[in-house]
Amino acid sequence: MDFDFSAILLGLTVLFGVVWLLDRLFFYKARKARAESSGAEQPEPWPVDWARSLFPVILVVLLLRSFVAEPFRIPSGSMMPTLDVGDFILVNKFSYGLRMPAFNNKLLDMGEPKRGDVVVFRFPGYVCADENGKAVRSADITCQDPHAPVPGQNWIKRVIGLPGDRIETRGSELYINGERVGADEIGPYKGNPNRPEDRLMLTYGAKVYTEHLGSVNHLMAQMPAYSPPMDIPNAAVPSEVPKGCYIVMGDNRNNSTDSRWWGCMPEQNLVGKAFFVWLAWRGPSNGFFDWSKMGKVIH
Repeated sequence: MDFDFSAILLGLTVLFGVVWLLDRLFFYKARKARAESSGAEQPEPWPVDWARSLFPVILVVLLLRSFVAEPFRIPSGSMMPTLDVGDFILVNKFSYGLRMPAFNNKLLDMGEPKRGDVVVFRFPGYVCADENGKAVRSADITCQDPHAPVPGQNWIKRVIGLPGDRIETRGSELYINGERVGADEIGPYKGNPNRPEDRLMLTYGAKVYTEHLGSVNHLMAQMPAYSPPMDIPNAAVPSEVPKGCYIVMGDNRNNSTDSRWWGCMPEQNLVGKAFFVWLAWRGPSNGFFDWSKMGKVIH
């Protein structure tokens, strides 16, 4: 089950705030009067005591997570070698505008994603056709159940195509507005064969490149022997990126379920821009931490 922590924080903030407010409006004065007449202190009921103590704390946490920065943990290898499984990152929540907690509707516009940005977003689901032929979003990649509810998951990918761009992919080659995106080979991927993510890339002969995505130069991996990716355009993705949408891909190009599979990422699904790795956890069998990754800015 997927839990929306922002929704939980919002619910608790409202609950504690309402309890505290109701007590102040209807019960506090009577309790104070009884204390003055009896000369003995009247203790607050435990729900009021909890609400008064926890409301300001949870409100501050909610505001920081919603409008400043939110921590996330990388769960898969789709962004390797830039981000690895177990990396804990911070996401700038105001890069693309202030949004309402839990509901994610934009309150204040503060910019749009740029090509090359690493973004966190709510997974929109796979593009399927319902019984009337209408395009819908489903959690079922096969589209056998076009009405399968899409879970509230946060995903992370890199912005490749902006609204109005013409995007084409041919195997490992990427074209933006008719121009091939350049990439310089660095060499074979080097990793720890004891880790499943590294072992997969080593087994299939992954190579690491520096990709030149506009003004952003970033690491990217290719392993064509593993699995050929979907080409763009396809049934889910037209060549021209629609208005209000973005084409996003993982840096581990052959091991990433991204826009090539489920279509463009709607602007309203944006959560924020990933900008910092504050912890790189690798587990007790792999030295606990990757000190070389910790404290790095995400490019």
